[in-house]
Amino acid sequence: FMTAILPAQTEADDPLMSPVTFVLAGNRLITVRYHEPKAFKTFPLRAEKVATGCTSGDTILIGLLEAIVDRLADILERAGRDIETISRDIFEARSTKVSKRNRDFQELLKAIGRKEDIASSIRDSLISLQRLAGFLAHASTQTKMSKDIRARIKTLSRDVLSLADHATFLSQKINFLLDATLGMISIEQNAIIKIFSVAAVIFLPPTLVASIYGMNFDIMPELKWQLGYPFAIGLMIVSAILPFWYFRRRGWL
Repeated sequence: FMTAILPAQTEADDPLMSPVTFVLAGNRLITVRYHEPKAFKTFPLRAEKVATGCTSGDTILIGLLEAIVDRLADILERAGRDIETISRDIFEARSTKVSKRNRDFQELLKAIGRKEDIASSIRDSLISLQRLAGFLAHASTQTKMSKDIRARIKTLSRDVLSLADHATFLSQKINFLLDATLGMISIEQNAIIKIFSVAAVIFLPPTLVASIYGMNFDIMPELKWQLGYPFAIGLMIVSAILPFWYFRRRGWL
């Protein structure tokens, strides 16, 4: 008997992963499973339409494994398209409203998390299928399997290896998109902090001027000066304009 981890309900947000055991008993194939992968539903129809030679347990096993690998390839292809869509959403221009951008980032992080779950699940499934294919390849040399079955096992092993490499590539791309999204969020946060920092620096000199002339000392010549009030107001305005002009000139705004 051989066991592989297979996914089900991959269209849902929470795909189901469960082991499936394949038992070869003479010319019969017995499967022990606690969920219903889609390949088990589509394989009978596929076997009827295509001359797969399902005349024995080993041919049925190979045909079923081929259907499982094809299903995993379809899932990875769909995940790849979804990842491309997420990539465009991250790097293309979005709404100028901060609240809308925050909601977009939250949705993007959730989407990235879901795709990472699917990619990780498929990668785990492919690793188990690699072990199963290796066991089959070894068993084919110890039993009287036909040359056609041995060739199909080799092809199956190559397909599983290629899909595992593709799943690894998708996981790396998902990690890149996650880093890019977190970087964009950091840029947004820095921009907000920058606004408050600039505002604090601009209003600091006027506040200092107002604090000086708000002191209750008996001897303050400007308090008895007729133009003291306009002078203080003008000094506060100039002290606010100068930092703003300096920031604009340095390109910080």
